[in-house]
Amino acid sequence: MNTKQTPEEKRRLEKVINKSYDVIEKSDYISRDLSWLKFDERVLDQARDVRRNIFDRLKFLAITSSNLDEFFTIRVGSLYNYIDYGKERTDYSGLRELPFKKTLMATSQSFVLETQRLYKEEIFPEFEENGFRVIGLSDLNEDEMEQILDYFNRTIYPMLTPMVFDHTHTFPSLLGKTLIFGVVTKSEGERTETNINESRKISFVQIPQNLKRFYVVEREDEILFLPIEEIIRHEIWKLYKNVEIESVSLFRITRNGDFDVVEHEDSETDFIDEIKKKIKDRRLGRVTRIEMEVGCSEWMLQMMLKRWKLEKNDIFFSDTLIDFSAFWQIIKHPEFKAKQAAPRASVPALGQVTQKPENIFETMKQGDILLHHPFNNFEPVLQLLEQAAEDQNVLAIKITLYRISKHSRIAEALLRAAENGKHVSVLFEVKARFDEENNIREALRLQKAGCFVIYGIPGLKTHTKLLQIIRNEGDRVVSYAHLSSGNYNEDTAKLYTDIGLLTTDEVLTRDISEFFNVITGHSQPYSYERLITAPRDMRKSLVAMIRNEAENARAGLPSGICLKINSLQDKITIDELYKASQAGVKIQLIVRGICCLRPQRKGLSENITVRSIVGDFLEHTRIYYFHNNGNPKVYGGSADVMVRSFDRRIESLFEIYGTQVKQQAINILAWNLKDNVNAYTMQEDGSFKRCASPVECGDATFDIHKKFFEVTMADIMDAKLFEEQEETIDKEETAEV
Repeated sequence: MNTKQTPEEKRRLEKVINKSYDVIEKSDYISRDLSWLKFDERVLDQARDVRRNIFDRLKFLAITSSNLDEFFTIRVGSLYNYIDYGKERTDYSGLRELPFKKTLMATSQSFVLETQRLYKEEIFPEFEENGFRVIGLSDLNEDEMEQILDYFNRTIYPMLTPMVFDHTHTFPSLLGKTLIFGVVTKSEGERTETNINESRKISFVQIPQNLKRFYVVEREDEILFLPIEEIIRHEIWKLYKNVEIESVSLFRITRNGDFDVVEHEDSETDFIDEIKKKIKDRRLGRVTRIEMEVGCSEWMLQMMLKRWKLEKNDIFFSDTLIDFSAFWQIIKHPEFKAKQAAPRASVPALGQVTQKPENIFETMKQGDILLHHPFNNFEPVLQLLEQAAEDQNVLAIKITLYRISKHSRIAEALLRAAENGKHVSVLFEVKARFDEENNIREALRLQKAGCFVIYGIPGLKTHTKLLQIIRNEGDRVVSYAHLSSGNYNEDTAKLYTDIGLLTTDEVLTRDISEFFNVITGHSQPYSYERLITAPRDMRKSLVAMIRNEAENARAGLPSGICLKINSLQDKITIDELYKASQAGVKIQLIVRGICCLRPQRKGLSENITVRSIVGDFLEHTRIYYFHNNGNPKVYGGSADVMVRSFDRRIESLFEIYGTQVKQQAINILAWNLKDNVNAYTMQEDGSFKRCASPVECGDATFDIHKKFFEVTMADIMDAKLFEEQEETIDKEETAEV
């Protein structure tokens, strides 16, 4: 088998791809996986942006690489779960498993080629003028080369372990997302045409993951970054003394990381052990992709394809660096700190004088506070927990945790609260993908300190973000709450846009109390007043509100829907949005990532627009707005419009009810629709077009990742989404605010 495609094979593949795209074009839905790749294209577009400095461009190139790793680990891994076990699957686009895989791989190949081109032609040439270079060994002088060889002999060489594969040795277990050398060697003795393959052996040398990717050489006028694989390649002969090396080929594999946990309701230990086993299985899951340097051993590659049951289009050849996530080492080098824009200082939440009030409990009693991160600091949330841990009047703390930081102030506050004798209940979701090990470790630490820890709910993943603090204030017991779209993670709160509501509203806190009873006990409340929960009734409630807008439109009443979410994939909800569009409802969607809805299709979705915001911060906020005949219903929360959110997760959306906080949420949506720097508009064919620059249109620049640091009370009180929206706030309410 030749791993290079023949002209005939290319023609056959093109025929399949063209036929697949015909099917995709006719479908009323966009493929979830193809939409994921479209999102990665928008991230890559940030690396193209010449207005950004070189370190920003490298950052987005690194993010693109990590995103693609996750795509092949999870999405392609999931596809192989169907292919390998003969299970049927029809994608939203209408394609069955194998034709869809060919289309997906062809699209991925094009994307990777563009990534490599961008790096080689546009980004790499700018390194030198910015004071650094990525080099080869030939760029070193004699003294530097001596240092390199000394580093290899002292540090690298003792860590390397060649693992041979032949008739006496089993095929080694190679790690995913690790650089590996495949070394083909020849045995001594006479070789002929018939026995040459029998005389060959292949062995694998994994580059240790705890070694930095680049060896750094600091010269007086520049910094040199030498890929560690080039050092090993130069000296690899030391592992094969008295053996002829035929070829040395660098590659990297990605493995299937998509797994389900078989949960045992009667045994917490079994559940944790099952999680740990699945984490181990992920490290040895089926191979979904090979990244291989050009000029590799054809014989070795044929053997690997056969071994891992892969096809030629599963190989992604590279004539440059493999794995661009290595650029984080360059970005974070201390020498370049001054050349990168410092993060802008956060500002107090609207209506607040300071970011850290002296007494958070008294501050919350004065009215609801809507935090908009990272523009507003995460400190009030941390302060709420840290004051609660020490406050002698606090009786209990309840919280759901999904992803926390590695040195979490959240966890430390909960530990102190338990040590101080408070009742602390923690629903710790240990199934949070790729954070399982950290979550298990932290959950066990909390449990040992005396916290009541629940390791998720059997059959469901707890994704909701809720915090409740019960405080005895003499004549009454007061409930303080925080509800959020984002995780209780002080690190990501600096990078992700999210909203969080601090409230003492008795209706909402009563709902939260009931919800905690459901997810930590065995309660079934009749209804919630200001919470919408999943898997109980979220899809049903959202569909009802969409239908209400359609009914209003048919009756000639004002209507409108605006959603800001990460992903839109649930077909039932999409169909209702299509029907509402056909009824005349204007629908404005702000979807950061996956969008399976097809906008602007004649007779189907002409009243629907979709835009995506991709820029300095990762858009993570979820806000749901329904015009409701001039009395808007506005919700925030943790849930996206996805099957998993509605059916397989514990989720919640909370009504943003108070005048000021509701107007803040509306303003967030309105400004997202106004952005002309970070915005992309989705086309009917599923592609995205960057919004015309302000210079081209003669407009003023409106960059929400800057403007939200400057938002005022006047801005939010003037905010509205639809021109026909009636004024919902009278002058007295405005004066009160």
